Amino acid sequence: MTLNVPGLVVMAVFYLLILGIGIWASFRSKKQEKKCTGNGMEITLLAGRNINLLVGIFTLTATWVGGGFILGIAEAAYNPTLGAVWALMPVPYVLTFFLGGFFFARPMRENRYVTMMDPFQQKYGNVMSSLLILPALVADVLWVARTLVSLGGTMSVILDLPYLYSIIISSVVAIVYTLMGGLYSVAYTDVIQLILIFFSLWLCVPFLMTNPHSLDISLTAYNQTFQAPWVGTVELDQAGKWFDDFMLLALGGLAYQAFYQRILSASSYTQAQVTCFASSGFCLVLGIPSILVGAVAASTDWNSTAYGLPTPYERNQAGSILPIALQYLTPPYISIIGIGAVAAAVMSSMDSALLSSASLFSSNIYKNILRKQASDSEMQWVIRISVVVVGLAGTGLTFLDSSVLVFWLVGVDMSYTIMFPQLVCVLFFKVSNAYGALIGFMMGIILRFMSGEPLIGLPPLIEFPGYRLDAEGKQTQYFPFRTAIMMLSLFSILLFSWLAAIIINKGLLPEKWDVFKINRKRKPSAGAAEAEKAKQAKEGVSEAKQLLDNTTSF
Repeated sequence: MTLNVPGLVVMAVFYLLILGIGIWASFRSKKQEKKCTGNGMEITLLAGRNINLLVGIFTLTATWVGGGFILGIAEAAYNPTLGAVWALMPVPYVLTFFLGGFFFARPMRENRYVTMMDPFQQKYGNVMSSLLILPALVADVLWVARTLVSLGGTMSVILDLPYLYSIIISSVVAIVYTLMGGLYSVAYTDVIQLILIFFSLWLCVPFLMTNPHSLDISLTAYNQTFQAPWVGTVELDQAGKWFDDFMLLALGGLAYQAFYQRILSASSYTQAQVTCFASSGFCLVLGIPSILVGAVAASTDWNSTAYGLPTPYERNQAGSILPIALQYLTPPYISIIGIGAVAAAVMSSMDSALLSSASLFSSNIYKNILRKQASDSEMQWVIRISVVVVGLAGTGLTFLDSSVLVFWLVGVDMSYTIMFPQLVCVLFFKVSNAYGALIGFMMGIILRFMSGEPLIGLPPLIEFPGYRLDAEGKQTQYFPFRTAIMMLSLFSILLFSWLAAIIINKGLLPEKWDVFKINRKRKPSAGAAEAEKAKQAKEGVSEAKQLLDNTTSF
C-alpha cells in the first residue's frame, strides 16, 4: 500500500480549517474579556460563564463523542465474543447527562465554582484536595493518550501515514488552538468537529450497507454466518460484568472536570440543564453509525475482499475494525471522509482533556496554593504551559507498547472507583470531612489494585464470586467489583468522617492532633444564608430570558 495523497490533502484542509476557527475564537475571547466582569482566568477556562446555548450543547457532546467512542462501539459490535449488547457507551452517557443536569449541576453552579475540585479545596483544605487532584490529572493525561492512539491506528490503515507523524500533527494542532483561545477556541472548533462527525459517519453508512461482500445485517443479527451473531448476548453469569461496565461508564463520567467545565460555562442553571439533556440525545444518534459499521463487518466474507483471511478478529485487529471496514468495503473517497470523522472526534476530545487538566492545575494548585497573589496575566501563562505539558505527556504515552483500551480502562476506573464517591460526599453529605475522604481514597486505590487487571498483567489478590476464564482465555472478574469498590469507598468516607467528627468535636483527642482542623469549620451566618437565597431568587427570574437570548445569538 502506498501513501494516500488525496487523503492527506483532505486531512490537511481539515486541520487548517480547525486551526483557523481556533484562531478566530481566540480573537473573540479577547473581545469578550473586555465586556465581561469576570477575571481573565474565567474567560479562558469558562468562556466568561456566558457561552451560547447551542455552542454549549455541541461542545459537551463533542467532548464525549471521541475517538474511543466511535472506535470502541464498532469494535464491540464486531467482536464475536461481545456483540452490540456490549457496545454500552451511548446509553450510559444518557444517564450521565441526566444525573448531571438534575443533581450535580445545581450545587456546582450555585457556589460559582471554577473547577470540579473547588468544593474539595474549600471543605477539606489544600493538603487533601491536592491528593485528590492527582487521579483527576492522571485521568486527563490518559484521556489525551487514548484519543491519539485511536487516531494513529486509523490513519495508518486508511492513509498509510506513519503512526508517529499522525500522532504528532494532531497533537500540535490541538495544543495550538487550545493555547490561543481557551474554552472559546475549544467550544467553537467542537461545533465544526461535531458537524463533521455527524455527516461523515452517516454518509459512510449507505456504502457499507450495500457493499457486495457483506450479507444483510438483519440476517446475521441472530444467526451464525461468518461468525457469531453481531447482536450478542448477555448470559446470566455475565450480568454482573455487564452491569459493572454500564455503571462505570454512566457514573465515571460525572467525575470528569471536562463535564463541569461545560456546566459552569453556561449562563444559567436552566441553560446548563438543557445542555445536558440535548447532549444525551446527540450521543444516542451518533452511536448508531458505529454499531452499523460493526454489524456490517461481522456480516462480511473477508475472504472475498482485498483484506483476505484471516479475519480482522483473528489478526487481533478488532480494535481497528472501523477504519478497516471503511478501507475495504467502501470507495476510496468515502473512506477518506470517514477518517475525517475519526480525526474530528479525536481532536474534539483531546482539546477538552487539555483544557480540563490545565484548569485543575492552574486554578486549584497554582492560584490557590502556590501563588495566591498571581495576576491574570501570570495565570494566562500558567494555563498555556499546563496545556503544553499535559499535551506532551499524553503524546509521549502513545508511544508505549499499550492499546487504547488500557488507557481508557485506567482513566475511567480511577474516575469511577476513586473520584465519584468523593464528589458525591463533598457535594451532598455535610458530615464528610478530610479524614473520611483520606480513608475512602486509600480504600478505593488498595481494593482496586488488589482486584487485579489482566490487560496490564496485574494478577488479582482478591477473587470475587464468578472469577474465571473469559471467552478469550483471560482470567476475568465477572462480579461487579468496581461498583462494589465504589460503594465501599463511599461508605468508608461517611463512616470515618462521622467517627472523626465525634472524636475531635467531643475533645476525645487533643486539638493539636486535628491536622485537618475540622473543628474550626464554621457554618455560614444566618444573614449570609439569607443573602445567598435572595441572590439565587434574583438569578432565577432572569434564567428564562438568558436562555432565550443565548439561543437566538448563535
